[in-house]
Amino acid sequence: MSFQSDNLGLSSAAMPLLRELVQERLGVAYEVSRLDVLRDRLAPLVVERGFQSFLDYYYLLKYDPASSSEWSRVMDVLSVPETYFWREIDQLRAVVDLLLPALVRSFGTAPLRIWSVPCATGEEPLTLAMLLEERGWFDRAPIEIHAGDASPAVVERARQGRYRDRSFRALPPHVKERHFVRDGDTWMVDPALHGRVRSWNVLNLVDDQEAAAMAGAPIVFCRNVFIYFSEAGVRRVVDRFARLMPAPGYLCVGASESLLKVTTCFELEEVGGAFVYVKKK
Repeated sequence: MSFQSDNLGLSSAAMPLLRELVQERLGVAYEVSRLDVLRDRLAPLVVERGFQSFLDYYYLLKYDPASSSEWSRVMDVLSVPETYFWREIDQLRAVVDLLLPALVRSFGTAPLRIWSVPCATGEEPLTLAMLLEERGWFDRAPIEIHAGDASPAVVERARQGRYRDRSFRALPPHVKERHFVRDGDTWMVDPALHGRVRSWNVLNLVDDQEAAAMAGAPIVFCRNVFIYFSEAGVRRVVDRFARLMPAPGYLCVGASESLLKVTTCFELEEVGGAFVYVKKK
């Protein structure tokens, strides 16, 4: 069902308040010129609650002690799960081929964690698993891949491991044939490969308590999310990585994202033709 909030008789006077609340809780920024986008995405939730205005919904999210389940629904409708296998593959290859060997040596027999957040529907962590499997790393070292996203709906899809053709638009056909089996009009990932991702967690990247458990991983892929965040939200997340990641630690962001004006705790380095932010001390 398609909702157009301006045709529902809902008062939109509280949209600036909702915009600020969403930015504070989730880090996601909506410019004033895009308030209509936020309004249309939240409208179905307001209607389902039986509210007459966005102000009622604002009060629910801000003051109701039981609003955590409603925030999960907000995360679902605001999520932009645009991803695919082999996306920005040069950066992933650089990490696996050029940075991982030294880290494995330094970690010895201790588990080496790689965190993919936000993982959307799972294509990125599964791409990592394919590369690590291809290089034989799982047989040589205790490497753990963990994945997380703020949207319960997309995490559930990642857990199911079922994908449509759009997810494969960059994946080499021979790799697809090796790791996926057709099931009707979808493709199911091989259970052994899917099991290489140790956890699929629902978490709010801006929430210190929820994100702290994995933010100390020595390799973090946090790609194509900061383009949706406010500058304050980006700084909050990056500062946490700077506090908790070991040195050396490698923070990978999307090709269109830059942290140069946000932090001095990470240095941008070129590795194998790709760029990675490195925590050195």
